[in-house]
Amino acid sequence: MLFNTVEFLIFFTVVYSLYLILNHKWQNHMLLVASCIFYMAFIPAYILILFLLIFIDYFAGMWIEDDKGGKKKLFLIISIVSTCLVLFVFKYFNFFNGNFALIAKFFGWNYPIGILNIILPIGLSFHTFQSLSYVVEVYRGRQKAERHFLTYALYVMFFPQLVAGPIERAWHLLPQLVNPRKVTLDKFYEGIYLIFWGLFQKVFVADNLALLVDPVFASKPPYNGVMVVLGLYAFAFQIYCDFAGYSNMARGLAKCLGFELMVNFNLPYFATNPSDFWKRWHISLSSWLKDYLYISLGGNRKGNFATYKNLFITMLLGGLWHGAAWTFVIWGIYQGILLIIYRLFDNVVKFTFSFKNYFIDKLLFLVKVTVFFQFVCLGWLMFRAQSAGQIYDMLTSIFFNFHFLRGIGLWQTFSSLLFFTSVLLIIETIQFWKNDLMVIYKSNFVITGTACYILFYLILIFGVTHGREFIYFQF
Repeated sequence: MLFNTVEFLIFFTVVYSLYLILNHKWQNHMLLVASCIFYMAFIPAYILILFLLIFIDYFAGMWIEDDKGGKKKLFLIISIVSTCLVLFVFKYFNFFNGNFALIAKFFGWNYPIGILNIILPIGLSFHTFQSLSYVVEVYRGRQKAERHFLTYALYVMFFPQLVAGPIERAWHLLPQLVNPRKVTLDKFYEGIYLIFWGLFQKVFVADNLALLVDPVFASKPPYNGVMVVLGLYAFAFQIYCDFAGYSNMARGLAKCLGFELMVNFNLPYFATNPSDFWKRWHISLSSWLKDYLYISLGGNRKGNFATYKNLFITMLLGGLWHGAAWTFVIWGIYQGILLIIYRLFDNVVKFTFSFKNYFIDKLLFLVKVTVFFQFVCLGWLMFRAQSAGQIYDMLTSIFFNFHFLRGIGLWQTFSSLLFFTSVLLIIETIQFWKNDLMVIYKSNFVITGTACYILFYLILIFGVTHGREFIYFQF
């Protein structure tokens, strides 16, 4: 069931109507049932996998908290291994098995293990990480184990953020489940605005740009570098608006119900360096990787070399989290190298390009944003490509086959890209300037009304209405 469909509108209308008339206890029960229905709308049988993970980590949390005999770490390991094993079987087994088979074939060895004929459960990586963070926090003594099974199940299954995040922490979401929520008109209006803004990002920007992106990556070499670059720019905004659109709709739906979910995207294309980018992009994942992987590896506590090693491993595994393919591994390696280079030369760059003049400083900021955006898009090439070979061919075309006059439909592609991103860029520039993601909502009636009218018109006339699936559902 997709947020951008009439079916979900009917579903949420029924859920919200029941929610308003029930008391706190029955609200939670109803939300759990609704979350089950929501998840089962994709592949019904896979809810059994979700409940398996819930059972494992629910009991692990209590065993860790209750242990008096020094077995806390054992229970933690059992939880992590069991949870990750489920993730490995469904997401990574065929990838590693296929590579082992290729190695065996190369050496002439007999390798009898075939691939598993399974489909990746939707959102498996998201609720796996959410469950793991809960168990780790209980082990660290920073989170009380949740004793009420249905409450814990709802923490993992809460339908607005179940299949694509944000990856919520137990300390943030569980208290909102345990304590009665207060539904107010202000929260409702704010939630509706976020849903509306997310819908605009998804059906007007992302889904229209997909029509520019897909033909570029579905084509065969030789490529024209200009078309590849335009396709990359289009994909940069497609994946951003697709994922940020989901996150905004999730936050909006939660607000209508009286919940607060974390901000998952904060104007990432205004970043000037890789460190800044990962504080703005998929914040729930980047902060998770920092708290539970980078810091656990040692963080920056053991010297520069160890810091670079930990950054590299973190981003490599972060790339693999996105998918079982070499393209995601390459993308993770690329992101790790960017972060290492930035840490190596950050102080030198700051000293060399330090100006007191206001206008020069702002111009330099614009240059840094523009230049770093090119590095981001280069990463998106690795992320979106269908194979390592395609990455090579497209990179070659950008540097050695960049011809404006040989492209067919270059102007049409460029004008479409500009049309579908211009309103987004204007609004996000205002958001950045005012340092407030809700600045349009908080403006006076005329500004808010005009902006909403323009967004509504663009959605109504140009929006893709057939319910295209969100990109991050596959992760």
